[in-house]
Amino acid sequence: MGELSTTERDAVDRATAEPMLTQVQAWAAVNSGSTNLPGLDRVANLLGDALSALPGELRLRDPEPVSTVEADGRVREVAHGRNLHLAVRPNAPVQLLLTGHMDTVYRVDHPFQALSWHDERTLRGPGVADMKGGLAVMLAALKAVEASPLASHLGYEVLINSDEEVGSPGSAALLTEAARGKRAALTYEPAALPDGTLAGARPGSGNFSVIVIGRSAHAGRNPEDGRNAVVAAADLALQLDAAKREGLSVNVARVDGGGPNNVVPDGAVLRVNLRPRTAELQAEAQAAIDRAVAEVAAAHDVGIHVHGGFGRPPKPLDTEAERLFELVRRAGADLGQPIRWQPSGGVCDGNNIAACGVPVVDTMGVRGGKIHSPEEYLIVDSLAERAALSAVTILRLAGEGV
Repeated sequence: MGELSTTERDAVDRATAEPMLTQVQAWAAVNSGSTNLPGLDRVANLLGDALSALPGELRLRDPEPVSTVEADGRVREVAHGRNLHLAVRPNAPVQLLLTGHMDTVYRVDHPFQALSWHDERTLRGPGVADMKGGLAVMLAALKAVEASPLASHLGYEVLINSDEEVGSPGSAALLTEAARGKRAALTYEPAALPDGTLAGARPGSGNFSVIVIGRSAHAGRNPEDGRNAVVAAADLALQLDAAKREGLSVNVARVDGGGPNNVVPDGAVLRVNLRPRTAELQAEAQAAIDRAVAEVAAAHDVGIHVHGGFGRPPKPLDTEAERLFELVRRAGADLGQPIRWQPSGGVCDGNNIAACGVPVVDTMGVRGGKIHSPEEYLIVDSLAERAALSAVTILRLAGEGV
C-alpha cells in the first residue's frame, strides 16, 4: 500500500473482511431478470436485509408508469419492480449518491441460471459481475466507512433500481431526485475491462418505436387505394440510417408488420436506437427523426406516431468528472491498484446522473467479463480490491467536509 492514513487502513481492513462472496452467491442464486417481478421482490428483500446494517431510512419505492409498443402497434403498460432507497444523514456537509441495480438480463426462463466455478478464483453465474458483485462491494465499503471517525461528515443516498437493464424507465425520476445536491456519485457497474479499467465518457442512447398507420386494400383489385405501412416504415428506416455520422450511431433494429401477400399492409412498427456522443448531436438526432417522420408521412400519406426518446443523455468527461476520476486514480495508486479509464460505447445510470450536473464514476464494481452472456464471470479477488478502492474514495470525499 502507499500513503494511506490510519483511518483509511482501518476501513480497508474492515471492508475486505466482509463476506462479499457469500452475499454474491446468495443474491445471484435468485433470478432477478428485469421482467421477473417475484424474483425482483425476493432479491429486494435480501438486499434490504443487508442494507439494514447501515443507519438511515430504508424504503421500497414504486416505479413510475411505463408503456411499451407491441408488434401490432398497440401501446400497453409494463410493470417494473420496486426500487430500494436508503437516505443517511441528509444534513451532513458532504453528500454522495451511490447507485446500483438488482435486475439482470436473464429472464426467468433463460437457460443460464446456476453458479459454477471456472477455477478457484473465477465464479460464473447470472449477474455475478453485472452487478450483484458490485452491490456487495458497495455495501462492504459503506459499512467500513460507517465505522470510521469521518462518518459524521458524510451523508449519502443509496438507490438500487430494478430496471436498469431495460433503460431505467421506471426509476429515472428517482435517480434525478436522488442526484440533487450531491457532491459526487459512484455507480457499481462492473469494470469496463477485466483489468479494472473504468468507463469514462459515454454516448447517450435513445430507443424509439415508430408506429406507422396506413390503409389496407386488395393487392390485386385496388392497390392504389391502399397506403402501405411496411413500405413507409422501410423508407423511414433508410432515412434514419442515412442520418448516422461521426459521433452519432444509428441502429435500425427491427420492423414488425405486414400480412397476407394479397393485402396492402396497414400497420408497421419500426424499432431504432440512436447513440449521440454529445448533447449537440442528440439535438441533431432528434431533429433528424422529426424531419424524417414528417417527410415520410407526407410522401406515403400515412399516420406516424413516435414512442420513446433519449432515456440516456450523453455523458462527456467535464472538469468535475475528471477531478473525481483523478481522486479514484490516486486512491487506487495508494492501494497498489493501477486505475485507468477509457471511453465506452455502452450506457448506464451514470449517464442520467451526469446529466444532473453531478460528477460520477460508474464502473466502481468488480472485475469480470462476458456480461450479458451465459459465460458471465466474476474475478473473486476483485471483491476485496474494489471494496478497498471504494472505502478509500468515499473517505477522501468525506474528508472534504472536515
